[in-house]
Amino acid sequence: MTGNRFEQVDEPPGDAMTLVLTRDGDRNFGVVNCPASATGGQLPKNFSSGELPPKEAFRAAIRLANELKVPLLVVDPDGLWQTEWGPLYRDVADE
Repeated sequence: MTGNRFEQVDEPPGDAMTLVLTRDGDRNFGVVNCPASATGGQLPKNFSSGELPPKEAFRAAIRLANELKVPLLVVDPDGLWQTEWGPLYRDVADE
């Protein structure tokens, strides 16, 4: 689907766009969050997509990250990431 690589983090940083994938009981969903401070003034206020199906949230995150030209970080504590979305890696220097 994409040639991008995506960095997984444990907590959404306050200054970066994140895709948060979550399981709540039998519901899986994703939320795209982008603080205005991460966009160099391109967004007038913080953005949050609200709950979306995981694949929809992934697609929305990619579109927004490409449009704003900002990196995308992924929070995935429940292992919902799909391999066809691209490689998900951790920066070992942060650990």
